[in-house]
Amino acid sequence: MKVLSFCPSAAVSISLPDFIIFFIIYHIHKLESAQFSVTGPGHPVTAIVGEAIVLPCHLSPRMSAENMEVRWFRSEFLSFVHLYQHGKDQYGNQMPDYRGRTELLKAGITDGNVSLQILNIRHSDEGQYNCFVQDGSVYEEAPLELKIAALGSNPLISVESHQDGGIRVVCRSAGWYPEPKVLWRDHSGQELPSLSEAKSLGDSDLFETENSIIIKERSNQNLSCWIRNTVLNQEKESTVYVADFFFPRVNPWMVALSVILPVLFGFIGFTVYLCKIKGKRHRGKFSEINKKFSVNQLLFIPEPWSSCICSAEFSSLSLCLLSDWRRNIICPGLGSSAPPVQEVNVTLDPDTAHPWLVLSEDRKRVRWGDTQQDLPDNPERFDYWPCVLGYEGFSSGRHCWEVEVGDGGGWAVGVARESVGRKGEISHSPEGGIWAVERLDQFQALTSPATPLPLSRVPSRIRVCLDCDRGQVTFIDAGDEAPIFTFPPGSVPGERIRPWFWVWAGSRLSLCP
Repeated sequence: MKVLSFCPSAAVSISLPDFIIFFIIYHIHKLESAQFSVTGPGHPVTAIVGEAIVLPCHLSPRMSAENMEVRWFRSEFLSFVHLYQHGKDQYGNQMPDYRGRTELLKAGITDGNVSLQILNIRHSDEGQYNCFVQDGSVYEEAPLELKIAALGSNPLISVESHQDGGIRVVCRSAGWYPEPKVLWRDHSGQELPSLSEAKSLGDSDLFETENSIIIKERSNQNLSCWIRNTVLNQEKESTVYVADFFFPRVNPWMVALSVILPVLFGFIGFTVYLCKIKGKRHRGKFSEINKKFSVNQLLFIPEPWSSCICSAEFSSLSLCLLSDWRRNIICPGLGSSAPPVQEVNVTLDPDTAHPWLVLSEDRKRVRWGDTQQDLPDNPERFDYWPCVLGYEGFSSGRHCWEVEVGDGGGWAVGVARESVGRKGEISHSPEGGIWAVERLDQFQALTSPATPLPLSRVPSRIRVCLDCDRGQVTFIDAGDEAPIFTFPPGSVPGERIRPWFWVWAGSRLSLCP
């Protein structure tokens, strides 16, 4: 307890014994009426950026502080954070940074509770505070330390480029305080070494982080980026799966073809020339050559030459186009163990279409309508998300179809289990029975959590390839034949699967013939 000094300003004409008795009684009364201490939490208080925090402070023993002065300040006594005086709040010299953000919690003030609430916590609020209470000439105070923390955004993982024989993958996040800890982990939780790490303070004095790693083919393809706030003991994590086709490689078939094809084309060209010049005689000779090839043999011919090779003139030869690197289609009837890919003429099922979706008469196009249609609420119809299924369903074999997605609005294309939920909110992920790619705020694969697809441009035409026997779905840019994303083998269950479409406001999708 601290007592302010008292000195009479003028002499008082009373006897010395009376004065001594008055002085003693006066100070005993003051000591009895104002004897208290101010108590804080005794440990730092942690607040989260953007939220509210209460700085605890109370009198001991508990007594009413209604008629006392309560002052919360930092380094300057007169420039206060909050002031309660003469029974009400005073804002005259309040620090500008705290205006409109402080409140003395008066609900417990009669019990000596003089705690302060600060709203919308900022990074600059971090530091020491003082809880000062004065009653007449007696005052006490207690210090308190406030620590600030911020939990940043979910990590965004992107596949950047080929580097050092592998792929450079980058994890980015912002809005952290203090400086976060960033780790890469594999599917078993083992920590992986980073290639580089950069952290900086953004406009709001919160940390932004960028961390990269190099991964090799068939090694650590299931990656998790893990960011932890050491003050809050909380973390955020994102996971990405990098498919094999993203890795740089030299295809041995392409190397072989680059050697074999010039010789083969020269031989075929020369033979065609002889056939035209020499007629039947030379066709007979060519037939002898043809006998050297088994009807079950398969030659790998690039597409520009397929029409001339597969002409009637050489129909007995087992020569046709194999474009496995483009469509993974194997020519039927040539002894391959894999079934051929069937180009499917997909149409939309109007019984499943959400009331906001408008289908064309030929059921090949769907768009977001201007008003909600009055449609029967049958069990097959989606009633929450604006989705529609394809009429066709598949339970075996390999099938593909193309969808023109345009470049505006939000959309998603893929496949779904026939038993996918139709009523209420459903998860757009394999857990919800959906395997798809989506464009909304960003282009991403609808894994769980979603996998960003950092392409230089969003495709305008997507080929969906479903392999029921392997339980795999692949998405290809139909414009340049570049792979987009593959759900790994075994992802899709062995049940009837149907094409699935999601259309948001301002969007339209068209099924290609």
